[in-house]
Amino acid sequence: MQTIVFDTNVLLDLFVFNDFRALHLKQVLIEGNIEALATQSTLEEFADVIARPLFSLDEAQQGLTLNKWLSLAKVFDDQSLIKAPWVCQDPDDQVFLDLAYTVKPCILISKDNEVLRFANQSAKEQVLITADYNVLSL
Repeated sequence: MQTIVFDTNVLLDLFVFNDFRALHLKQVLIEGNIEALATQSTLEEFADVIARPLFSLDEAQQGLTLNKWLSLAKVFDDQSLIKAPWVCQDPDDQVFLDLAYTVKPCILISKDNEVLRFANQSAKEQVLITADYNVLSL
């Protein structure tokens, strides 16, 4: 079973925007065909982002969205993460790298250029960092 880490922007595509490019990812996630991972800090970031007025989600919708993700993700303790050898300038992004590095081999799907810039280095450590939503069909 593939182990996947989704960054916050990808979670937005999966659970808020229902982006057609990500529907197959959401389907394999719901069917339990991949192991999706999160940590408390990534959950808190997702909750913070979906609470922003930009997304026009009321508290009930925010709760449903967060609970849906929680029901599908395996949550790791932030304290158990191993520091990745690649360092992001944004600490909110670093946790995704650390989580993927901790559970390698792993795929980290991100749309963040700060994370994607480590793709060549991370591949040597069995962490595939990609923005390709079709990565599972490669």
